Formats: sequence, C-alpha cells, structure tokens
Amino acid sequence: MRLAILTILSLINTNIMAQNFYDLTIKSIDGEEIKMSKFVGKNVLIVNVASFCGYTSQYTELQALSEEYENLEVIGVPCNQFGFQEPLSTDSIKSFCSKKYAVTFPMTEKVKVKGTKQHPLFEWLTSKEQNKLDDFKVSWNFNKFLVDENGKLIAHYGSSVSPISNDITKHLK
Repeated sequence: MRLAILTILSLINTNIMAQNFYDLTIKSIDGEEIKMSKFVGKNVLIVNVASFCGYTSQYTELQALSEEYENLEVIGVPCNQFGFQEPLSTDSIKSFCSKKYAVTFPMTEKVKVKGTKQHPLFEWLTSKEQNKLDDFKVSWNFNKFLVDENGKLIAHYGSSVSPISNDITKHLK
C-alpha cells in the first residue's frame, strides 16, 4: 500500500513538473489572465522589470524590439525583490511605463521571481527540470528569458545584456 501511494505521488509530481510553457498563465497588470498558449508560433521575451533601477532605460529598447519584430511578444513582469526598486502600485507602474517609455507591450501584475513564493512562470523559466535547458538564477532586475515559437526556452540573459543586442535578435530573424 505504501509503495502504491509513493508511486502515485511520484506520478503526480512528475506531471506537475512536466508542465510546458504553453500551460502557464500570469495575470496582466489589469488583472486579466495572460495565457502563454496565446503566443504559440511567436518568440516570447520575458523580462522582470522595475521602475527605479539602473537598467530601467531598457524599457525603450524593449519597446523598440516589440515594434520591430512581428514574431516576438515582449512581456514585462514587475518585481520588487531587488533593492526595492519597484515600490509603485499597479496603477503607478502602468502610468510610469506609458508616460515615460510609451510601453505598449503586455505588462503583468507585480510578482516574486525568486524564493519560496516564486511565480510559476519563473519557476518554469529558472528550473532545468521544467524548462529542459538549465537552472537559472534571477540575479537582478531586467533579466531576460527568450522562449522560441515552439514554447522552448532557448536562452537567459543577465541585466546588462541590451534587449536589442545581437545575442537576442539573432534568434528573431
């Protein structure tokens, strides 16, 4: 009996961990569900963002990237886990991004990108067991994760990598 229970628990855990990118969702900054399945056939660049970071000016490049490549969806994910650089409310984040950087790409609710309350999207992005590429650590604001048009994670980029660098754009052509 104990072996049967352990086998069932193992299968349940395997199914949870085997989740693919297109099974994931996150709430938009307006509280609506964003289903990753909406982006089948597109590359997706997911970036943890903050309003008061040395890299905040990357919003300009992220917007340019989202406008230049039809086969790309940029998603900004506000996070306040690094130096308390995203203390703003949802409405203030929306206003800041719109007025200062003319952001039109999707933004999400503010979430945890690391730690015990890590959002499931970032669990998938940072866990080799789930993403099948590698274990990654979100080390600061403006880390970038590139998922290809088939829902496969193909790269992780640190904060200092420009969104319009060849490291990223070479995958979008």
